[in-house]
Amino acid sequence: MPSQGLWSESEQTCSPITHKAKKSKNHQELLAVALGMKTVRRNTVLWQPLKLFAYSQITSLIRRAALKQSENHFNYEKAHNFKVHTFRGPHWCEYCANFMWGLIAQGVRCSDGDKADISASTYADINIIAGALKLYFRDLPIPVITYDSYQKFIEAAKIINPDDRLEAINESLMLLPPAHYETLRHLMTHLKRVTMFGKDNLMNAENLGIVFGPTLMRPPEQNTLATLNDMRYQRLIVQLLIENEDVLF
Repeated sequence: MPSQGLWSESEQTCSPITHKAKKSKNHQELLAVALGMKTVRRNTVLWQPLKLFAYSQITSLIRRAALKQSENHFNYEKAHNFKVHTFRGPHWCEYCANFMWGLIAQGVRCSDGDKADISASTYADINIIAGALKLYFRDLPIPVITYDSYQKFIEAAKIINPDDRLEAINESLMLLPPAHYETLRHLMTHLKRVTMFGKDNLMNAENLGIVFGPTLMRPPEQNTLATLNDMRYQRLIVQLLIENEDVLF
């Protein structure tokens, strides 16, 4: 029979494991609150790729907050090379969409572009193409949902009545410049197609809202705390744009 000393040593060894699990649970709860998601069961956990993506977004927000104001280039035409190319939206977004034959690949929209190897030798990986597309949107000097219209979209997301909320979102869309509107329309049309394979790729409108919310819209002032508070509304806006794509565009 084990001595009392051995039992004490065993208890000391197990203690950090218990503490680590509790800490991980707290992180998941905080993330769920930030995204405005409800956990139905006590042991519900967020899908790992979405959780990792959300953590990377928070890190990205902190990095952006450290940038000097002079490094932000507020030029709508530069964002889409509007004077160089005579189109209303980026054509290569359509090329990326057409290349993504694997719409049923699980988590295809969750690959982080910053960590992806975007080179010719790896184009066979569908997640690289999806990562490149997200990285392009994330690095635009002005996001697809512009700084000028950001607050209107956030206010629209806070409306309780579904019909009034949809009408407010439609009015907010009218504030976007043509290139931004057409880009958003094309992307939402494509993401709506992605949700049709939701049983296989696990990417429903809500999950896509988590992934694309902070990518397509960010506040004009780089206030990390305010941005974290807005994450749930960013997610909801993109989710509603996808679900109501045929009505809003």
